[in-house]
Amino acid sequence: MLFHVRMDVRIPRDLPEAEVAEILAREKAYSQDLQRSGKWRHIWRLAGEYANVSIFDVADNTELHEILSGLPLFKFMEVKVTPLLRHPSAIREDDT
Repeated sequence: MLFHVRMDVRIPRDLPEAEVAEILAREKAYSQDLQRSGKWRHIWRLAGEYANVSIFDVADNTELHEILSGLPLFKFMEVKVTPLLRHPSAIREDDT
């Protein structure tokens, strides 16, 4: 199943810099592993915001929830998930 996910990040300003750096390093490693596996298909930063939109390709809602809740930044995020379906006019066969 494909999902469009918007993640808005709000790290508290009073969080110690060393802790933020450690969380960001874990976040990067975790997200890049998911990208290599094909589960995190696309990620785009939103200009002017500490946010991204991503496309996930996972088995179901439960797998997506497990992935998202495993993000080191998850407790600092507002997440909006939209399930995607193939459009009947789409010509690419690899986006199912």
